[in-house]
Amino acid sequence: MVNSTLVVTLYVNPMTGNDTNTGSRLNPFKSLTRALKVIKIPTIIHLESGNYSAANGEVFPLIVPGGTTVLGNEANKGAGIVIFGSGEFQSPSFGIQNITLLLVDNASLLGVTVTNPSAKGTGIWIESAAPTLSNNTLSNCGREGVFTTGTAKPAILDNIFVQNTASGLVMAGHSQGEVLRNVFQRNPLGIAISDFAAPTIANNKLSENRTAIALSRNAQPVLRQNLIAKNTQGGLLVNGNAVPDLGNIQDSADNIFRDHGEFDLHNATTQKLVSVGNQLNPALVKGWVELIPSNRVAVNTSDSAALTESPSLELDGHWAKSFIQALARMDLTHAFADGSYQPDKLMTRAQYAALVAIAFNPFPKISTPDFTDVPKDFWAYSAIQIAASGGFVGGFSDRTFRPDQSVQRLQVIVSLVNGLGLPAVDSDVLEVYSDRHTIPDSARKAVATATQRGIVVNYPDPKVLASSRPATRAEVAAMVYQALVAIGRTSAIKSAYVGLHSRS
Repeated sequence: MVNSTLVVTLYVNPMTGNDTNTGSRLNPFKSLTRALKVIKIPTIIHLESGNYSAANGEVFPLIVPGGTTVLGNEANKGAGIVIFGSGEFQSPSFGIQNITLLLVDNASLLGVTVTNPSAKGTGIWIESAAPTLSNNTLSNCGREGVFTTGTAKPAILDNIFVQNTASGLVMAGHSQGEVLRNVFQRNPLGIAISDFAAPTIANNKLSENRTAIALSRNAQPVLRQNLIAKNTQGGLLVNGNAVPDLGNIQDSADNIFRDHGEFDLHNATTQKLVSVGNQLNPALVKGWVELIPSNRVAVNTSDSAALTESPSLELDGHWAKSFIQALARMDLTHAFADGSYQPDKLMTRAQYAALVAIAFNPFPKISTPDFTDVPKDFWAYSAIQIAASGGFVGGFSDRTFRPDQSVQRLQVIVSLVNGLGLPAVDSDVLEVYSDRHTIPDSARKAVATATQRGIVVNYPDPKVLASSRPATRAEVAAMVYQALVAIGRTSAIKSAYVGLHSRS
């Protein structure tokens, strides 16, 4: 006999629903408030597009109990499904608060947009609970998007925190949990961590905030593989007795700090901080900080190997040696199981995504679906998401990514032009290639642009593009390096296989 749990499914449509209906697909409720009153555990509440506000019958705060999943539009981070409002909540830790939603126990909130318009209003309050927040947008809240306290242990995954009045996310009390793969943008504080909170903060992007992460009191977060860039004041501010985990010899942190107005890292405490394996500008490090380099950087590029500092002697005499060694010196080398680069081996689409993710650290331009053949525990899942949202890679019409398929030379060339947003040039430059007739019409502008910018590398014959041929690791390394040259990140390398367009 097989035991099973019946899951109740309710539907809500603020445009066509009615709270006297049954809550079925054909007869949906009008308000989420009504659905929350009749739920039985476990329940999934499907939200259709529309505004979930007091004007449409919502009574705030909305309390989502354990065992309940509120499901909107995950693919588009809650676009078009807006929960807008505020109500008083008596917090055991912080007294009366104005909040939009309270998540209890193991409740889940997936694919909605939350806005609390009240002064000092909080979008989502989590107190001593372990809910899941995934693929939501927290925006324009009067104080912060999410506040956690007590012994909260949430999973905050793949959300967008944008333009909140004070902070994107605040974690206080003894909060722990995981904050993974979120985007924090244009908040005064991206993440504020206080009291004894000790969450794991990993693989997030924090940009265009005033300060990306601020720690106070006895906070002890673990920071790993975050991209912290272009914040107007700084990256990480450490106050009080806070001690962030910024890596150790056995486990480098691999955070990237860059392009800040005043500081990458400011230790305002009296105790030494140790930073291992983080990319920092020493001139923008303030306070007592010991900087320890590491051979690893932010994105793992193999399920069985880390990135290495320099390739082995296998490169002696190889045509791409200079390119690969240059990438190695920049800590961008794609390494494999035995620590070698294996330059003549074909590169897979997953390996290519991992390389461009770490080389260019693109900011998200588009929303990316979860590819059906790239599960979240796949070694390159995060890298593929980063590269895809940055416009460097895409999937196929059947929603697959085909990570183990070899990447074609044409895919690499078009990817680099599109991902970097390089302006198109006239296709006449393609006359330099003897096989130019094989270039698809849809790719001619991109190939011409890459050729004009010196990105295309052709070996062994510089006149043969061989656009449909699978790319070797050496070819990809050379073209990625040349793309870095094209955007001014490094200096050019003289090679007989680069720059054909400039020769007579």
